[in-house]
Amino acid sequence: MAIIKPFKAVRASRDKVALVSSKSYETYTPAELGAKLDFNPYTFLHVVNPDYKYLQEVSTERRFQLVQNRYSDFKRNKIFNQDTIPAFYIYERIDANNTFCGIIAATSIDDYLNNVIKKHEGTIHKRERLFEKYLKIIGFNAEPVLLTFKDDETLEEIINLEKVKNPEYEFSTTDKMLHKLWVVSDENITQKITNAFAKIEALYIADGHHRTASSALLAKDLASENETHNGTEAYNYFMSYLIPESQLKISEFNRFVKDLNGLSVDDFLEKLSVHFEIDNRGQLIYFPNKKHHFSMYLNGEFYSLYLKEENYNFTDALSKLDSEILFRTVLEPILGVKDLTNNDRVGHSDNKKDVISIKTKVDSGLYTVGFSLTAVTIVELKEIADANLKMPPKTTYIQPKLRSGLTVYEF
Repeated sequence: MAIIKPFKAVRASRDKVALVSSKSYETYTPAELGAKLDFNPYTFLHVVNPDYKYLQEVSTERRFQLVQNRYSDFKRNKIFNQDTIPAFYIYERIDANNTFCGIIAATSIDDYLNNVIKKHEGTIHKRERLFEKYLKIIGFNAEPVLLTFKDDETLEEIINLEKVKNPEYEFSTTDKMLHKLWVVSDENITQKITNAFAKIEALYIADGHHRTASSALLAKDLASENETHNGTEAYNYFMSYLIPESQLKISEFNRFVKDLNGLSVDDFLEKLSVHFEIDNRGQLIYFPNKKHHFSMYLNGEFYSLYLKEENYNFTDALSKLDSEILFRTVLEPILGVKDLTNNDRVGHSDNKKDVISIKTKVDSGLYTVGFSLTAVTIVELKEIADANLKMPPKTTYIQPKLRSGLTVYEF
């Protein structure tokens, strides 16, 4: 059963939170990032980009230490202050199309190790170790791991009752999103939340697999260095944002390949016909709307590809996943793509900003062929995780994307 606990968050005051919290720095263009750093002295981006003001490259370990130094500066200058009472934090994000609402909490490393917290993606050990080193030096989580769970009436009722109260934070951001946060520190209520999660059999990582794996490595490392380790230390937990699965939004990723592996267009289509019924749709934009249907854009034309199920072997939950089907029938055997993790012949994109990116990226000459898939469902995600299987890289684009520096968890 899931173990969560309240914690004393480090966070900005109400008058500064809109200026402090930021999107993940990786989402900003260089121009946007520069503007934020040049004109907003409160943005959390100053903490995670401390070398910006030096205008020079610094070593990895030195940069990590600078992050810790800048974080200490934010605390010393009272931009950040730590709550005095442990709390859960109900966070709601609203945009034109979606409302997401869940609970920010400290989540158990043991649950992750014991597969109560389940994963659907593989991780790269080198990245895990690098981020563990980062966490060990800086000493905090600033962006929660996104976890999801089966909808629960008790938790829904608790959240709705808390949302009647005035929020601690209520602010809008330039991406036209409204953010609200309620601090839940009453022990009776926090205990009810803890008890409700104790009845939930499993949590699923939606976004943040590497951060979770790195936190687990760090906990093991710090426990081995602590002669009085007893399991209650803050490093035995990591910060997460827990959201009901009905609110999770999963979008598709497109696939692109730079060449046809030496094949002509006709030869490529002939090889595709072994596994797919192919229909040339010309200039008519086509998006698949059923599982095992694919859209392909090649040589200025759209094609619909329908899997010939009699020629394909379904063996487990992974084999039924459209991204895996595309890999097994097209990318690997025909186009010679053996590894999707680190391959400069292959590209990916979600449809969030460009709904016809499958066409625009190929027409630009960057790629030769593009494939569009239907989005993974929460049922498929859970089936993969429950079976301890791993999706191919870039299979899901999951929302909400969370802000950095809204709440900080120290360990």
